[in-house]
Amino acid sequence: MSLIIGIDPGSRKTGFGIISQVGSRQEYVTSGVIRLESFPTFPERLDNLYTCLMEVIGQWSPQEAAIEQVFMGRSASSALKLGQARGVAMLAATQSKLPVSEYAARKIKQAVVGKGGADKVQVQHMVQFLLKLPGLPQEDAADALAVALCHANTQAGLIRVAGSRHSRRGRWLE
Repeated sequence: MSLIIGIDPGSRKTGFGIISQVGSRQEYVTSGVIRLESFPTFPERLDNLYTCLMEVIGQWSPQEAAIEQVFMGRSASSALKLGQARGVAMLAATQSKLPVSEYAARKIKQAVVGKGGADKVQVQHMVQFLLKLPGLPQEDAADALAVALCHANTQAGLIRVAGSRHSRRGRWLE
């Protein structure tokens, strides 16, 4: 069994989700949203983000971390703030000795919904379905759980490929 924490970083809200990978099965463990809007300065937000993520990681002891990559959104300023929050999330994971994997938003949506252009509501519904949740998870928490699911599926695919005994051309490997 392996615990994976998925993180959807943000400068105002950061979602986190932890799943358990047991063989090819994924199970929900916990999720939530770290709200940072109440802190008056950006450095205080980043400090609180780090503290909260360290608490979550300390409480649940995941073995791996997966984080959504930065994308260019509305403005360069927003992208820079997102990048800084993402850096803090990566720091919390690496300070906890977790290997960190990064995934593009389109890849995450493709892995969970089946199409890279899926909207947030579709992601929420598929996360609820895949993890057999009784209700829709919060938007940012659903995104973080989707990151963790993408990582679990990617790792499982890599293991299957590594265990394959033949190449693409059908030749058996010795």
